Amino acid sequence: MLSQLETYSVLPARNLARARRFYKDVLGMEPVEERVEGLLYRTPKGAAIMVYETDNAGTAANTAIGFDTDDIDAEVAVLRGRGVTFEEYDFPGLKTENGIAMTNEDRAAWFKDTEGNIICVSQNVAFGHAEAREREGTANSTVSDRPGRDTLSG
Repeated sequence: MLSQLETYSVLPARNLARARRFYKDVLGMEPVEERVEGLLYRTPKGAAIMVYETDNAGTAANTAIGFDTDDIDAEVAVLRGRGVTFEEYDFPGLKTENGIAMTNEDRAAWFKDTEGNIICVSQNVAFGHAEAREREGTANSTVSDRPGRDTLSG
């Protein structure tokens, strides 16, 4: 059954070389494999992300992938320092302030990669609130001030 299997994300890119530079320079991610069909990335916790070239990139209006952190403010600051512009939303039930939305205990911010994919950075969204409280004290944030060690992962 699918409920017992690992998941992975597949992200489209109009220009694979441009996407690769963005994922390296902005998100701090290097592909673990270069395949015929695209670039395979892995987060430190093992999640797989395949980025492949297609003319369909940038056509989705929904979040393509999310990264969960324990310190969204620090992640947003690092990304802004690397030139990322965060989306601003004002919908019923969801309004961002300075790029970050808050609902109950959840906080989230969205930005687009060079290929138009909407990426979310969140705090407490990927895990239930009880699990998030249990995780307190265990760092999940990947912000680092050490050159070459900065990564955004979940």
